[in-house]
Amino acid sequence: MPQTLQAGSSDGPNRTQILRENTKEGSIPVKNHGTGNLVRVGLSVLFWGLPALSLAQSQMSPPATPGSSSPESHVRQLSGSIVGTVVDPSGAAVARARVKLTSDDPTANQEALSDDDGQFTFGDISPGAFQFTIAADGFATKTFSGILHPEEEFKAPPIELALATKSIELRVTVPLSEVAQEQIKEEEKQRVLGFIPNFYVSYVPNAAPLTSRQKFELAWKSTLDPVTLALTGVIAGGQQAHNDFSHYGQGLQGFGKRYGASYADLITSTFIGDAILPSLLKQDPRYFYKGSGNTRSRILYALANSVICRGDNGHWQGNYSSILGSIAAGGISNLYYPATNRSRVELTFTNAALRIGATAATNLLQEFLIRRLTRKIPNHHPNNP
Repeated sequence: MPQTLQAGSSDGPNRTQILRENTKEGSIPVKNHGTGNLVRVGLSVLFWGLPALSLAQSQMSPPATPGSSSPESHVRQLSGSIVGTVVDPSGAAVARARVKLTSDDPTANQEALSDDDGQFTFGDISPGAFQFTIAADGFATKTFSGILHPEEEFKAPPIELALATKSIELRVTVPLSEVAQEQIKEEEKQRVLGFIPNFYVSYVPNAAPLTSRQKFELAWKSTLDPVTLALTGVIAGGQQAHNDFSHYGQGLQGFGKRYGASYADLITSTFIGDAILPSLLKQDPRYFYKGSGNTRSRILYALANSVICRGDNGHWQGNYSSILGSIAAGGISNLYYPATNRSRVELTFTNAALRIGATAATNLLQEFLIRRLTRKIPNHHPNNP
């Protein structure tokens, strides 16, 4: 039978010994069932709970190993840097050159200026392909490409900038007076049948306006041309043959007077109508060949040009120079013709009207015939005024 120990007993076996004996015999007093259960539950919790707790802790915060770091520090360790030098063709450093870095990572794009030694540096650059563009005043822009490896300090070779080639556009504007002078030289070669002067016709469309000096030059060369002098002699000879201006008489003296009067008519009409008044009124004394359009339009153009002309400003206007020149020449002729042959005022205006008609007839010949008979005409394109 199991033995029990009363509390407070001091002379028998202790409680621990009794428990051990009872346990060996397979029986535990009823009084101790609650305590044993608590022990078993506590041991079970410790046995099954500690490994699960350890596993959860290991998943939540992995153990740190020596030499490990955070992801940010890991990226920074993989980043690299780029250094380089900018020089000119002679090898001298180029200071304050603008260097722009571009890479696969847009957030890593940077810009820098080269220092006094021509050096530049880019730090904390992500690995991969990169390119930088170098620009400096007075030099041509240049690009350089490369690949940066992790934790690499990329040292670019000296980047030589070529001197900028300045594109200079020169626009040479020839003064209109020089253009007109060249055109006059061409006109002075124009001769009907190869010998009769045809200086006062322009076959060049939009010909440059003449200066006052050029208008006088053209008048002077026209009146002094040998053919003009010879034709004046033919006119004087015809007048003498018909005994016109009989007060001049016959013989060399009479021929000389008739020649002088005819030549004076030519000079006064040419210089007043083709040089003096055109210079004052800014008008062009030449006839501008049309050469295009139907026959009717060309006839009207030729007839109209007896009373209109082109101004130095390129606009068409009344031909006051020619009309007033004819009247003035007729009035001046009264100074050297015999008294019996001097024109009255009415006759002077009549002669001016006749000269306008003669000009219209000459213009028609210029438009349809004289050009075909004129040699050394410059290349031209029909001009539609």
